[in-house]
Amino acid sequence: MTSLNLLLWIVLGIALQVGLFLGISFWQHWQSYSRLRQGLPEAAEALPAVDVPQKEAAGWSGFRRLKVARRVVEDSSGHICSFYLEAEDRQPLPSFKPGQFLTFRFDAPKADGSGSEQITRCYSLSDAPTPEHYRISIKRVPPAPGGIHPPGRSSNFFHDHIEVGTTLQVRAPSGHFYLEPGSSPIVLIAGGIGITPMLSMLNWCQAHQPGREVWFYYGVRNSRETAFAAHLGAIAAAHPNVHLRLCFSDPLAEDQAGKDFHHHGRVDVNLFRIELPLKPFHYYICGPTPMMETLVTALEDWGVPDSHIHFEAFGPASIKRRNAGAAIAGDAVAAPAGDITVTFAKSGKAAQWSPQSGSLLEFAESQGIAIDSGCRAGGCGTCQTTIRSGEVSYLQSPDCDPEPGSCLMCVCTPRTAVTLEA
Repeated sequence: MTSLNLLLWIVLGIALQVGLFLGISFWQHWQSYSRLRQGLPEAAEALPAVDVPQKEAAGWSGFRRLKVARRVVEDSSGHICSFYLEAEDRQPLPSFKPGQFLTFRFDAPKADGSGSEQITRCYSLSDAPTPEHYRISIKRVPPAPGGIHPPGRSSNFFHDHIEVGTTLQVRAPSGHFYLEPGSSPIVLIAGGIGITPMLSMLNWCQAHQPGREVWFYYGVRNSRETAFAAHLGAIAAAHPNVHLRLCFSDPLAEDQAGKDFHHHGRVDVNLFRIELPLKPFHYYICGPTPMMETLVTALEDWGVPDSHIHFEAFGPASIKRRNAGAAIAGDAVAAPAGDITVTFAKSGKAAQWSPQSGSLLEFAESQGIAIDSGCRAGGCGTCQTTIRSGEVSYLQSPDCDPEPGSCLMCVCTPRTAVTLEA
C-alpha cells in the first residue's frame, strides 16, 4: 500500500466518523424538535426529577398579624423597597409556592384627605420560602405626568408609613401562578416590578435545584429602574446554567452595554429566537399589561404549547388566550338568551343583567349596592359573596379560590338567574 492510498483510507475513515456523528446529531435534533412541536417533554425529562416536595402551604384562615422586621431599598433611585415580615409570636411561617402572593388589609388616607378608609391589596412574595420570614418588594407609584391620575395609594402608604415594628393584617400565601414542579428548563421573564415573583422562583431554584437551566430576561428602561441588580449578577456569575439578560429600552448615557445591560430594546420573541436553544422551555411571565399581551400572543404564534406559557398580569388586567376565549364563548352560548335577573337578598333589590353590565361587582355598584372589594382581579377574596341560588361563570380563573357556595363578584357574571347574599 502506497503512502497515497494510506492517506486516502485515513481521510475516508475520518469522513465516515464525521458523517456518523452528524447523522446521530441530526436524528437527536429532529426528535427534540418533534417533541417540542407536540408539547412533549424531552427524553431526559422522563428520568426521575429532583425530589423536592412542593406541598400546599398550611396557611391560616382569615387575617393574621405579621410584624415588619426589616426594610431594604433595592434600587438606586429608592423607588423599590423590600419589607421583611415575621410572625408576632415568632413561630415559623408556613411555606408557599414560589410565585404566590400575600393579601394585606389596612387603613390608608383617602385621596381627598378627609380621613382614612380600609383597603385591600395583594403583593407577590419576592424570595424563596423560609420559615423565618416573608418578603415583599413594593415599587412606589408616582402621580402620572400632568397630575391626571393620583399616585398609588397603597404603594405610597407602605413607603411612607410602614416602618420596622409596624404590624399588618395579612392573609396566608395564595395564588395559582407559581413555578410548576419538575426539572424542565425555564425562561423567567420580568417587566419592571414584575420581577418579584420571578425572583422568588429563581431563588427557589438556587436553593433546591441549582443545576436547573434558567434563562432570566428582565426588562426595564435603564439602570435607575433595575432592582436586585447585584443579587442577579452574583447568581449568574456563580451558576453557568443561569443566563441573565438585562434589557434596557431607554438606556442612560452612562449605561454601558455588556456591563450595565445585555440588550438594547424590549424583551420580545425575536430575542428568544436568537438566543434560546431548541428545548421544551416553560415560560413564566409577569409585567405590565402591554408587555403581557404582546408576549403571550407572540409565544403562541411561535408555536409554544399553551401548557408551557404561565403568566401573571398586574392589577385587574385580563390577558386573552385563544383556548380561554373558546371556553368563554362556550359559556356565552350556554347562557339564557336575553337579560338575566340578579337578586341582591340583603339589599332587597333585583335588576336585569345583560352582557354590557360587566362583572357582578360592577353591576352591583351600578345599582347603588356597596360591596367590599380590593384587587378587583380575583386575587384578594374581599368581594367573596354567598350564592343563595343560581350559577355564575368566571371571566378569568381567579387566584383566590372562593369557598363552596360563594363567588368572587369582581371576576364573574351570572350564568342563570342568581340570588346573592348582598
